[in-house]
Amino acid sequence: MTKLFDRRVALSAFFTLGPAALLLLGLAAAGRVAAWLVAAALLAAVAIGLLAAALTAKATARQAQGLTLAARELRSGRRPASLLIEEHGPLHHAARELVSAAQSLLAELAALAEQRDEFEAILRGMTEAVVVTAASGEVMLLNDAARRMFALNSQTDYRGHNLVELCRDPAVQRFIGAAIAHSGPDVLSTEFDVNISGPRHLRASAAPLARNNDRKPWSVLVFHDLTQLKAYESLRTDFIANLTHEIRTPLTALRGYAETLLKGVDDVATQRRFLSIIGRQSDRLARLIDDLVELSDLERGFAPLRIQQVRPERLAEEAIELVRDRAQKAGIELQVRCDQGLPAVMADYDRMNQVMINLLDNALKYTPRGGEVVAEARNSMQAGQVGVELIVRDTGEGIPAEHLPRLTERFYRVDRARSRELGGTGLGLAIVKHIVQLHQGRVTITSQVHEGTTVTVWLPAVAGVAAAARQEA
Repeated sequence: MTKLFDRRVALSAFFTLGPAALLLLGLAAAGRVAAWLVAAALLAAVAIGLLAAALTAKATARQAQGLTLAARELRSGRRPASLLIEEHGPLHHAARELVSAAQSLLAELAALAEQRDEFEAILRGMTEAVVVTAASGEVMLLNDAARRMFALNSQTDYRGHNLVELCRDPAVQRFIGAAIAHSGPDVLSTEFDVNISGPRHLRASAAPLARNNDRKPWSVLVFHDLTQLKAYESLRTDFIANLTHEIRTPLTALRGYAETLLKGVDDVATQRRFLSIIGRQSDRLARLIDDLVELSDLERGFAPLRIQQVRPERLAEEAIELVRDRAQKAGIELQVRCDQGLPAVMADYDRMNQVMINLLDNALKYTPRGGEVVAEARNSMQAGQVGVELIVRDTGEGIPAEHLPRLTERFYRVDRARSRELGGTGLGLAIVKHIVQLHQGRVTITSQVHEGTTVTVWLPAVAGVAAAARQEA
C-alpha cells in the first residue's frame, strides 16, 4: 500500500510541475531566461515535489497501516485502540467513520454475547430437556438436561444429527414427527411413557420458532420428566385409599355396636361384650391416629431428637425386660446377647427404645408358642466406619422374599387380616425406618419362610470411640 501511495503522489507532482517546467524551457530556448536559472528552478521544483511526495506518502502510509491494524483488531473482536486519527490527514474522515462504525459494531457484539451467555446459563439451569430442531428434524441446539434424558454423550457435538436417530424410543419418534409436521402457531403438547435408561413418563411440548426470509420455521421441543411426580401421585392415592380403609374398619364396628346398644340389649353379658369390642376398636383407632401423627412429624422433621451417648447393650436389655411378661404369657423364650466392649452411639434414647420395643412387639406377634426371640447388640464395621448393630431375631413364620423390599412402607402388610386381628396399624416399621434414618443409620430385614425373621439396625459409633477402634484394628 505504501508503494501505491508513493506512485500516486509522484504522478501528482509530475503533472503539477510539468507545465511550469515546459514554460521555463521555452523561455530559455527563446533566450529570455538564462539556462542556468531554468536548471536551478527545475531542480528546486523537483526537490520540493519529491519532499512533499515523501511527507504525504509517509502520512498516508501511517494511516493506512493504522487502518490495517484496526481491521485486524475488529476481526478478533477488540476495539481498534491502535487507530490514530490525524485531524488533517488524507484519510481523516474515513478513519473517523471506521471508528464510529467499529464502536457501534462492538457494542452490538457485546450485547449479543451477553444475551448468548444469559441464554446458555438459563439452558444449563433448566431441569427440562430443551432441543431446537431445524424444519427437517436436525438438531441445532440441546441443553445438558436433554443429553441426560436421552443418554447422550456430554462432550459430543450433535448439531446436524437428526433427533430421530439420537433417540430410538417409538413414542419420542412419533412426537418428533408430529412436531415437524405441525405448521400452526399454537403449541403442540402431549404426554407419553418411554423407556430410556428405565421407564419414564414425559410431558412434551413443541412450539414453532419463526425465522427470517419466510424460511420454514424451526421447532423448540421441551420435555418434562414427570416420573417422580407420577410416583408421588400414586403414593398419595395409595395412602388415601389405605388410610380410608384402615379408618373405616374400626368406625364401622363402633357405629354398628353403638347402634345396637342404643336400640336396647337386655342381656348384661352381651352389653359388656359389645362395650369391650367398642373399647378395643376405639383403642385401635387411637393407635392409628397416634402413629399417623408421629410418622408425619418424623417425615417432616418436626420430631426433635435429644441426642446423647447411649450404651447399645442397655437398649437391648431394657427393651427385653419391658416385653418379658408378655413373652412369658405367650410361652415364648427371650434372650439377650451383647458383645463385650461395645462403643457408645449418639442417639435419642427414648426413640431408639421405641425402635427396639416395636421390633420386639412384631417378633412376639408372629412367633408361635414355644418359639424364641433374641435381642442382640454387636460390633459392626460398614464401609470403613465403626458402628453397632442392634438385632431382633425370631423363630416365627417368616416372610416371603417378594414382600421384604416393601415392609417399611406405610400400611403395607404381608397378611392384612391377621395383622388387624393382632392389633397392628401397618405403620410400625415405617416409623422404625424414619427414626433410624434420623440417626444416620440403616435398617435391613432378612427372612426365611417357616424359619424366622431378622431385623438389623445399624448405627454409627461415637466418633472418638470409632477412631480408637480403628487404631486397635
